[in-house]
Amino acid sequence: MDAPLVYRWKRVEPLTEQDKAIDLSNVKPLGESWKQFKSRLRETNAAGLRQFNERLIRSLSVETGILERIYDLDRGTTEALIAKGFIEELIQRESTNIEPSTLVEILRDQEAAIYLVQDLVARARPFTRGVLFELHAILTRHQLTTRAVDQLGNRIDVPLRRGAFKEYPNNPKRPDGSTHEYCPPEHVASEIDNLLNWLDSYGEEDPLLVSAWLHHRFTQIHPFQDGNGRVARVLTTMVMLKGELLPLVVDRDRRTDYIEALEQADQGNLEGLVNLFATLQKNAILQALSLDVEAEQRAEKSLTAAVIESLEAKFSKRRQFKRQELLNVNAVAETLRSVAYGVINRRFQELTHRVFLRDERPEVFVREGGPDHGNSHWYKFEITTLNEPSKKWMNFNEGHFFVKAALRYEKIRLVFVVSFHHVGRELTGVMEGTSFILLETFDEAEGEGEDRGERVGQNRIPTCVEPFVITWNTEAAKVEDAFQRWLDHSVAIALKEWADRL
Repeated sequence: MDAPLVYRWKRVEPLTEQDKAIDLSNVKPLGESWKQFKSRLRETNAAGLRQFNERLIRSLSVETGILERIYDLDRGTTEALIAKGFIEELIQRESTNIEPSTLVEILRDQEAAIYLVQDLVARARPFTRGVLFELHAILTRHQLTTRAVDQLGNRIDVPLRRGAFKEYPNNPKRPDGSTHEYCPPEHVASEIDNLLNWLDSYGEEDPLLVSAWLHHRFTQIHPFQDGNGRVARVLTTMVMLKGELLPLVVDRDRRTDYIEALEQADQGNLEGLVNLFATLQKNAILQALSLDVEAEQRAEKSLTAAVIESLEAKFSKRRQFKRQELLNVNAVAETLRSVAYGVINRRFQELTHRVFLRDERPEVFVREGGPDHGNSHWYKFEITTLNEPSKKWMNFNEGHFFVKAALRYEKIRLVFVVSFHHVGRELTGVMEGTSFILLETFDEAEGEGEDRGERVGQNRIPTCVEPFVITWNTEAAKVEDAFQRWLDHSVAIALKEWADRL
């Protein structure tokens, strides 16, 4: 039986008379005050105004990714990045759930997208489908793949087409199994054209109203395979800037309010989203009006000197250890990861075809991970925990590469992981390969997909007797045979442990 639909897709609509009747009278005077204050700042302290705008843009750049669950970042580090800029050395590894270098790349992409619309507004460039594609390409520049649903209803990893409309439906499923329908791929182009035509005619409408309308209607279409929320918030900022307001920052603490307002808009009531945007804009303007820009600039100079001193010491230390030469070990790990992917995929496919009947054959999921896939943080806890008795320091700051294979039969799922991680508190140029399995127990045997039911238990079991060690001067071709023998032994242990629990 099909799951009930929370929201069924319908074609986007222009602003209604009901929308235009939303009362924004309490915000307009504040907006005028900001325009006058901004005009004075341009004359008396243009540098201070620019600095304030840059910090607001950095805040938006950070928060938009947190809203999308692309990464987590603690408050202290967030404030440092907003104040100083997106500098990798300001990010402690424990402050986020992804590699600091990857985080900085994503933040810079999001910042670049906002600067693009800022330039668009300043130069009075028309907003076209081509500009929309350009925004999406910038925002997803460091995202390789996304999840999609194929024609058979299977969830699959697909390459993310940057700057191009979606090819697959991207209707999210909720925890209760219900579905939220977005625009089918075949109607996206015409729906976007309608949206842009209406937007072009709303030059005299209140920017808060237009931004909420555009944000919601764009999310109704969901034109890209992924990245739609990020694009929608940049579009909101574009409308605000055209109306001489401030960029709109939806803080992580307002995530629930934000989602609820979007759901109300799905039911035809845009007022909640308009009011949320109005509240956020009011708060931003009040902060701007209260700002002592000159005092901030004096503090900025002092803090910048401290950051530069810290960077100087860190980079001196990196040069001393011949950093780039030692990082050659990552290339060896990447090569062996590719070897492992092929071997593991063949072994798991062979298992399912030889052991199971066709109608009970479990699906095998194999994927690579690492800095180039944006998921280096996966399995850090498991690897650290399993290696605690060895007294070695597992260093995840310099790149972590892995292959994951998963299959599920009845209530038991086997997850087999081969990991390459650095060893040592400093960069040593030494990595070790280890392997382990996660045996996960679920409360449901029926249904579809590898995540059906609720997980009720998990066991972590190492599956290698000794780690497979590589260094910065290892030649991958010369150790490939030895690695395959080590890997074959690890796979055999993994499958036996799983079979013993069936």
